[in-house]
Amino acid sequence: MSDSATKTSPLHEKHVALGAKMADFGGWSMPIEYPGGGVVAEHTAVRERVGLFDVSHLGNALVAGPGAKDFLNRCLTNDLGRIRPGQAQYTMCCAEDGGVVDDMIAYLRSDDEVFLIPNAANTAAVVQMLTEAPHRPDGVVVQDQHVDYAILALQGPRVDEVMTAVGLPTGHDYMSFVEAQWQQAPVTVCRTGYTGERGYELVCDVAHAPALWDALVAAMEPLDGLACGLGARDTLRTEMGYALHGNELSPQITPVMARTGWAVGWSKPQFWGRETLVAQKEAKQSRLSGGLVVTGRGIPRAGCQVLDSEGHEVGTVTSGTFSPTRRQGVALALLDRGVQQGDALVVDVRGREVPVEVTRPPFVSGGAAD
Repeated sequence: MSDSATKTSPLHEKHVALGAKMADFGGWSMPIEYPGGGVVAEHTAVRERVGLFDVSHLGNALVAGPGAKDFLNRCLTNDLGRIRPGQAQYTMCCAEDGGVVDDMIAYLRSDDEVFLIPNAANTAAVVQMLTEAPHRPDGVVVQDQHVDYAILALQGPRVDEVMTAVGLPTGHDYMSFVEAQWQQAPVTVCRTGYTGERGYELVCDVAHAPALWDALVAAMEPLDGLACGLGARDTLRTEMGYALHGNELSPQITPVMARTGWAVGWSKPQFWGRETLVAQKEAKQSRLSGGLVVTGRGIPRAGCQVLDSEGHEVGTVTSGTFSPTRRQGVALALLDRGVQQGDALVVDVRGREVPVEVTRPPFVSGGAAD
């Protein structure tokens, strides 16, 4: 990977050769879409067949040493005591004021080793917070491995056929992982994803990523699978109502506000931001994340104001897109607590009122846990 100001994935040349439209994501040059249909075709491939994403911009960090699991459990929101080795868990790293520094997946390898996958732009901050934590045991080491691994996400209802064709394991439980071998190289295969469909995320050494990518692309071809850019990844996750850091979660938007309290171990005596989050949960005064479905024409975008029938501002859009599955605009928004499911509101899109109905996400059904 490049050490320049804009980093590149080990698959960068593959994307360029395919004619991908590239853009910056957290300091990494990554594909938005490929020729031959673009975001809608790639989105549909994942919902109906199978698609392959390069998500190597995501971070990698290893927390290892005696008591690593217990140490992390006193830092991150979710309760690692809920899972066993070989399982993964969605969790968040919060500041003491409750704001979300980042959200991530934690792979529990053992009580003494946890592998984290944070977001691209926030990996260094998470590593620094963990390294400087005053309660970190001397024997616990935090390593930023951001440029050591590539991550491929294979997603869609026919995903197992592709995995079997290339000789990788399938069928393990949702949010669990296995350590496998592919062409004599280690690959961590986790039943996770960010699309709402059945899928696997494959973590491998950067040197082996191009060959694995080529093998997966070849195995997808008979199934009409597609290489997919991060544009489709965003429309897929928005349809499912999944939070994106910087939009639904941020230093200003807490897990309580984002309705991600299910990933908080409320009974734990200690984690970063606990006192603030407990107080906010009990106060029941903050805005809460909700869903909006356009009932007319238009596409809400992040930052647009949400208005009631009298023109009063009752929320702000955090993510908005055209849903290829529903063929209409959908959005996630921070809304006043008085807003109820089924309410008719409008979104101010550049001075034009777009009618919406409050609808609890997900906006489509997915088979991720099947």
